[in-house]
Parts: sequence; structure tokens; C-alpha cells
Amino acid sequence: MKKDKSKRLSDWEKKFSKEVKIETSKEFFHETDEGININPLYTQEDLLDYTFNDIQTLPGEWPYTRGPKASMYTNRPWTIRQYAGFSTAEESNKFYRKNLEAGQMGLSVAFDLPTHRGYDSDDELVMGDVGKAGVAIDSVEDMKILFDGIPLDKMSVSMTMNGAVLPVLAAFIVAGEEQGLDRKVLSGTIQNDILKEFMVRNTYIYPPEPSMRLVADIIAYTAKEMPKFNSISISGYHMQEAGANNVQELAFTLADGMEYVRAALSKGLAVDDFAPRLSFFFAIGTDFFMEIAKLRAARTLWAKIMQDFGATNEKSLTLRTHCQTSGVSLTEKDPYNNIVRTSYEALSAVLGGTQSLHTNSFDEAIALPTEFSSRIARNTQLILQNETGVTNTVDPLAGSYFVEKLTEDICSAAWKIIEEVEELGGMTKAVAAGMPKLSIEESATKKQAKIDSGKQVVVGVNKFKNPKEPKIDVLVIDNEKVREDQITKISTLKKDRDDKILKGHLNKITEAAKDNTGNLLALSIEAMRARGTVGEVSKALEDAFGRHYATNVGVSGVYGKFFEKDEKFMDIQNKINIFEKEKGRRPRVLIVKMGQDGHDRGAKIVATSFADLGFDIDMGPLFQSPKDVAKDAIENDVHAIGVSTLAAGHKTLVPELMKSLNAIDKNNKIVVFVGGVIPEQDYQFLYDNNISAIFGPGTSILDSAEKVIELISKK
Repeated sequence: MKKDKSKRLSDWEKKFSKEVKIETSKEFFHETDEGININPLYTQEDLLDYTFNDIQTLPGEWPYTRGPKASMYTNRPWTIRQYAGFSTAEESNKFYRKNLEAGQMGLSVAFDLPTHRGYDSDDELVMGDVGKAGVAIDSVEDMKILFDGIPLDKMSVSMTMNGAVLPVLAAFIVAGEEQGLDRKVLSGTIQNDILKEFMVRNTYIYPPEPSMRLVADIIAYTAKEMPKFNSISISGYHMQEAGANNVQELAFTLADGMEYVRAALSKGLAVDDFAPRLSFFFAIGTDFFMEIAKLRAARTLWAKIMQDFGATNEKSLTLRTHCQTSGVSLTEKDPYNNIVRTSYEALSAVLGGTQSLHTNSFDEAIALPTEFSSRIARNTQLILQNETGVTNTVDPLAGSYFVEKLTEDICSAAWKIIEEVEELGGMTKAVAAGMPKLSIEESATKKQAKIDSGKQVVVGVNKFKNPKEPKIDVLVIDNEKVREDQITKISTLKKDRDDKILKGHLNKITEAAKDNTGNLLALSIEAMRARGTVGEVSKALEDAFGRHYATNVGVSGVYGKFFEKDEKFMDIQNKINIFEKEKGRRPRVLIVKMGQDGHDRGAKIVATSFADLGFDIDMGPLFQSPKDVAKDAIENDVHAIGVSTLAAGHKTLVPELMKSLNAIDKNNKIVVFVGGVIPEQDYQFLYDNNISAIFGPGTSILDSAEKVIELISKK
């Protein structure tokens, strides 16, 4: 039989090789971004000698590759969540209640950037960010409005919060109490995953080590006081959004999880006392089978990791996860294609065995989602649950030669990275050394180079372009009105409270943080109950811990490798060389993020790729004000400033930058260009404020670089 099988395979290989006109099928494979070779055919021989993945296991059985529960969706489908929040608590509450009436099953709260970074809405540093990309929450009063009419004893609430995690979670707990509920009945999840903030998302406040104390205090408090509440959602989502490949996302996320387990153990907790409430959060991109195998691999590896920590409770050993379809896969060009992308990504998450799911709206590469686009995103999941039959059987792809082998390959590749992290002393030390951040930035730059060079097709962007782009209605937030409303609320709150009592609670927080005594979440609850604000509690901690400021370290040479002998690439290099000969120096560009938006993938890619082309690049620090950027640009005598925007702050921050430049130098000739998520309807507004060029999502780096050197040369 074996000889017959070998002959059959040999005959197939000859047929395949002849059809694709190569010497042998072994020459024909696809290498993924993860470095995994995808063969043109898989057979049962590929399933021999496994290290991680045992295909004989069943759903709900060790190591849970096939799912954390035996019944999976045949008993109850995954939870439909929509990550949403914008403007004021009142507006977000209306949106939540409509979605719940339309079939949504759980709430996922998006907070605005000032809240993430521990600033109140009346702080001058956040004037362009309030209510953009999330809801503004300054106090318990805002939290009560956010959940008005939504019973917190019946509704699971997920909150994406890491930097200002203590006052925000404390406000939620007090809001529940003031609904008449014991904290023990509150269910949901707080993200509380600070390590990934230092790697990719950057909404940190304090340095890594004291930040880890906050994580541990929350795990300890909720383990004792909130048995239905998940104390942490260990997140790989933002890693993939920042450019990590699937293996990196998986490995760094599980390594983060290991570090959080150690932090909880350091509080004297037994592993089975807290591990059942740990949860995860993964991104689901467009590589359909890779994403399915990643979720299967995640459960397999986590079970082994937790067994090594001494866990015996089945709930401690099973990885439960929320998933969200990719934001970075959404395109500004031909945006209705995004509905198709999101649908396949959602199906991938379901076939991989997620416990809850958020589907992105098709317009999120342009602006905040509208009610119309959000309905399509939500209905995508309702159709999957009710019309496709995917809930009728458990792990339907089990036994697929390809899926099983891919699961094993991902396990093996991820484990190598985890071992590398462990050799560095764990994730906190690896983050401090910059290892994860640099490897993710290199991966992001490679991906962009593949797209710009045409080696990776993005339909509607670099191939099969739509000659007539559709007009899309977008949601517009009046940032100034939202900020005015929040300032009024804060003023009323401060007028009605007892400042002496509050000050006592804030002092206790600072002293406990300095002395490493007490539980900081318990102390924050008392301060928020006394009507402290998110900014005041964050400042009390900052007085003890200080604020963290990251240093920029970029990759080089990665983008340029994909364009050897490319005519356009060399033409741009030639224009830069001519400029240098004429002016005596290379064109100098300052790349910046302004306001509190820490998503710096786009800015980093522009900086590294422009440097490979020959520009002299300065990378500004995160969280600068327009005045700071203008001062740096003039002092460093740059020819151009590239502003990266994501969180809709461009209409406030960019005009302020132009005013600041002109205030310093009335003869200012600096070219200012803007990139990021900017609705087309705002383009003229920016041009009226003397912006020289706008590059939306999906713009080729080469196209933008060519335009920038032409603009600089004309000045």
C-alpha cells in the first residue's frame, strides 16, 4: 500500500509540475509572512511526528486545540460584540442601546485618547483629541450616563483600557454600585494589558515595572471581589495592527500572558485562583487558513504553558479569546470591498473557535463608523450564526491535512520566539530591550514594501482599481462641542464634591504607590466614589511612578531591499541626489505624531522607507503638541514635516501647527504633508490651511516620496 501511495504521489507531482511548468512540485510553494512554506498538496504523511498538535484529541479535551468546550457553538454561538464609543457618554449610550435592540449581545467600550492617557478633557494637552476615536470618560458620572438603562448585572461589558486602567475600572465598579449592584455580579473584561502598549499601541502612562504592579493589583482584587469578571485580556490584536505577522502576534501575546501569570503569583495568589479569569484578544486578518490555525495553536500552546505553571483546573488551562477583524486590512480605496474582507475574516475567526467577535465597519479606513456601516458589520455575524450552518458542528476543519499541519508549524515557530523571550528574562525585560518592538516594525515595513512593489495584491489599491471611487457618508464628531460639554461636567462635579475627603484618598494612592503597600485598585475605587476624576487619580499615581517617555529606534534597509533595480525607486533616489548636489545637503524631513494618538505604524514605515530612499529623517517623539513640533522643525532646519493622523484630530491639530510655524517664522517655507485616516471631505479644509499634500491610507510610499521631493525642490 505504501509503495502504491508513493507512486500515486509521484504521478501527481509529475502532473502538477507539468501543468505549472516547473521541474518539481517541491519548487512550488508559497512562503508566508511568517516564513512558513505552504506546499501545493498535503497528505496524511504530513501529520506524522507532531510535537505540539495531537489530532486524535477532541473538543474540550487537553490540549484544547479543537476548542475550549466540547459543545462549542452547537450549544451557544459566540457572543456578538461591537467595539464602539464616540463623542459623549450620552451619544454612546444611545448607540449601545440601539445595537442591543438589534441583536448585539455584549458591549465593548472604546474610550477616547485623553481617557487612555490619563488626562481629563479640560487639559490643554488634549484639546484636539476629546471624544475622537472613543467616548470621553472623566468621572463616575460619565460612566453612569454611559450605562444608563443598561443593567450591568445582565450585560457583559468589555473595556479596552490599559494606561488609565485603575480609575476607569474603579468608575465602572462604582457605577455598578450606584445601580444597586454588588460588584460580585458584574461581568465582563478589562483589557489591562500594558506590555503590548510599550510594544505597539503606546497608550501607556507609567514606566513598565510600576505598570506591571497595577496589572497584578487588578488581578488580585478581581480574583477575590469579582468572580464573574475577567481581570485581563491579553491582546495580540494591536500587534498585528502594528505589522506583526501571525507567529509574532501569537508568540508575543502568550509571552505577555506568562509575564502576567508571574506578576499575579508574586502577589501570593495560587495559579488556579486567578487563571480561570484570564482571557485573550487576537486580530483576524485576510490570510484565511493561517488565522484559523493560529487560534488552534494558541489554545494548544497555552494549555502546555499553564500546565508548566502548575495549573490543574481545566478553566485555567483553556485559552478563551475574543477576536476582532482586521482594521489595517481595510482600505480607503474602493471601500465596499471591505465588507467582503470583513466577512471572510469573521468566518475565519469562527472556524478557529473564537468565544466572541467584533466585526469592523467598512468605512473605518475613512472615519469613525456610521450607524449604517455598523449595522452591516453586526449583521455579518448574525448571518453567519443564522444562515450558514457553521454552528451545527464542532471544529469542522479538524482532520484537514493542511489545517492540522499549519497548526503544528505555527506552534513550532511561535515556541521558538517564546524561548527567545524567556532567554532575555521574560517579556518585561524583552520589552525594555526593544526586541519585540523592532521585530514588529521590521515585519510592518516588509509588508508595506510587498504591497508597494506589487508582490502582494490588495484589490482596489495596487491592482483591479476602481476607476470611479464611490462617495461614502462619514460620521463627523464636533470635537470642540464635546470638549465644552465635558468641561462643564467636570466643573459641576468639582463644585459639588468634598475636596478635603478626595484629597485624602488621592494622597493614600500616592503613598501606597511609593511604599508598595495596599491594593491600588481598592484605593482608586474610594477616590472615584469621592468624585475624583480620571486625570486626578492618574496624577496621584504619576506623582509616585513618573510618566514614561519612549525612545525612537527604527529599522533600516528593509524597505529598500524590495526595490533593487526598480526604476521608480532609483528615479526618486536620483532626484534626492540632485537636490543634495544643488543645496549642499540632503532633503530633511521631520515625521511626527501630534496629540495623544500612539498608533505609530504609519509614521514609522514612512520614516524608515523615506530614509532608505535617501531622505535625511528626524522622527519626533510621541504625544507632541503643535507648538513643540513647530519649534523642533525650525530649530532643526527641516525642509518638510510629515504629520501622521489616525484619530481624527487633524482638523484641530494641523491648523494649530501651521499657526505655530508662522508665529516662529513669518517667512516659513517648510512643506507640510499629512497622511492617515482623513475623510476626503476634509481635504479642502487642510489645503485651505496651507497643507501641501495629503496621502490617504493605501497610498504607495514611492508615490508619496516622489511628491514630497518635488514639493521640497520647488521651495
